[in-house]
Amino acid sequence: MDSEGKKPSLTQIKVESAIPKIRQEKLKWNGWGYKDAGFFISDNLEDTHFEGDGYPLDGEYLPTFMRYAEERLGIDKNAGLVKPVALPSEDQYPISKASEELKKDLTDRKISFSVRGEDRLIRSHGHTLREIYALRNGQIKRIPDIVVWPECHQNVVDLVKLADERNVVIIPFGGGTSVTLAVECPEHEQRPILSLDTSQMNKILWIDRENLVARFESGIIGQDLEREMNKLGYTVGHEPDSLEFSSLGGWVATRASGMKKSVYGNIEDLIVHFTAVTPKGVVSKSCSVPRISSGPDLHQFFLGSEGTLGVITEVTLKIRPLPAVKKFGSLAFPSIEAGVNCLREIAAKKIFPASIRLMDNNQFVFAHAIKPQMGSLKKMMDSLKKTYLAYFKGFDLSEMAVATLLFEGECPETVKLQERKVLEIAAKHGGLPGGEENGKRGYLLTFVIAYIRDAGFDLGILAESFETSVPWDRVMIVYNNVIQRMKSECSKRGIKTPSLSCRVTQSYEAGAAMYFYFGFEYRSLNVEDPVGLYEEIEHNLRDEVMRCGGSISHHHGVGKLRKQFMERSVSKPGVELLRGLKKAVDPKNIFASGNLIDFNNPDTTDENHELMSKL
Repeated sequence: MDSEGKKPSLTQIKVESAIPKIRQEKLKWNGWGYKDAGFFISDNLEDTHFEGDGYPLDGEYLPTFMRYAEERLGIDKNAGLVKPVALPSEDQYPISKASEELKKDLTDRKISFSVRGEDRLIRSHGHTLREIYALRNGQIKRIPDIVVWPECHQNVVDLVKLADERNVVIIPFGGGTSVTLAVECPEHEQRPILSLDTSQMNKILWIDRENLVARFESGIIGQDLEREMNKLGYTVGHEPDSLEFSSLGGWVATRASGMKKSVYGNIEDLIVHFTAVTPKGVVSKSCSVPRISSGPDLHQFFLGSEGTLGVITEVTLKIRPLPAVKKFGSLAFPSIEAGVNCLREIAAKKIFPASIRLMDNNQFVFAHAIKPQMGSLKKMMDSLKKTYLAYFKGFDLSEMAVATLLFEGECPETVKLQERKVLEIAAKHGGLPGGEENGKRGYLLTFVIAYIRDAGFDLGILAESFETSVPWDRVMIVYNNVIQRMKSECSKRGIKTPSLSCRVTQSYEAGAAMYFYFGFEYRSLNVEDPVGLYEEIEHNLRDEVMRCGGSISHHHGVGKLRKQFMERSVSKPGVELLRGLKKAVDPKNIFASGNLIDFNNPDTTDENHELMSKL
């Protein structure tokens, strides 16, 4: 029997992770993903190709990408590439503040640690535009003083107690994929900062086949979790865009969502139980049951807490047998509005394919720009398709939108029935089937596109995404207003060829998640702080989203990047409630990441709110 009173069907699988303990051996230290994967551009900017084992574009040349960059983003091919700086040498890092006493305490407890500059740097950042730009330009500021690798729940209990006694700051570090500055070290923090890397806590603790739940350590990486469960005939079904590198604990701490949430749910729908360690002790429920009415749900306090209250160590999730049938599909619509209306009706009728994602014309054009070189037959077929849409169906190719589909089910008949219903609704809104191959390519390209921003940096482009959750009747209002606001903000600043695209990524009965991608070429502007300029515009676009009825975030979280919007988002009493909760479990502010709100400065949030209200 385990601590939850279960007699599991299978116990203790130690997972061989796709990410090594020393991450820089396999991952980029100043960009996204694997060291040997990405978009590679020749020095003369004539050729672009993609490399990466297991990715659908591996080894493919992309003949139209540079033309797209010139026409849509104003790239000057004569300007050359922007080369990143080299990894710093050991003597170039800030000196560690970790005391000898702290190191001895860790050694006595047999907990692995490192004060090497390289290990500390890797865990000093996530993947916001600001962080990667700074790394590429050698702008190192505050980094952790020590990296620690606990291997189990009890190690974390010991570490938190030790940090509380010695007044050491802890910043939990999972997959490092945060896009909100969540793992950035507060620059003015005077205490030693300990980066608690959960990557070695990656065991599947048990599987309960009878009740279809499984218990995992929180450091397990998404691709490892899903791979191991698939081997056993199960799936969790949670597939965020960062699946390859993000951790289970990170999903919980940020209230994550995945591409297949329509069938499997968001992370809060998948959780049955979890355990968290705070300076005041371990927080958990007395039993692992589907629902309990015992006051406010303590899980909700930690879901989205972003490392401010403690460390999530173990998580029990719902699992399902692997679907017997999986089928991709795609749809073409005459406009983004027609596609939105289709998605809205599908959601209202509760049909819900495993995934349905709608991209606007700008994103559709970009997807074509990274298509591999086609043979003469494929070129002819592509031309015929465009002719058919334009001349026989009356589509304006500069307005059309495209959706990718994924259906999953227990039998072919179920999938066929669901697909037929979706196609019938699409036809009512002018939608046409686009084929299975296009749907599969579009779905799998999600993991490839994550690498495109690094290629943008090479070309002098600043780009980032931001997302929101919006009621159905506000989707097109948000879409149109954000585009107009972007054009206005960029025009004021002399940005001639900005790019903004959007996709609707998740559908609900009451609304949808919208994902915007914004970028521009900055070298021709000759500005001293291009990232500051980018953030100024982006924050104004976020402001426009909220003015139109959208949320602060759908699944990325808040971190430090959006904390000035928090009071506006959850109200002043809501901010005070968070502050009170923090004081109850972490009175010394050991988990001083600086995320969500300024816990030690009640006036800061109010000042930020007043500033943002004037924008």
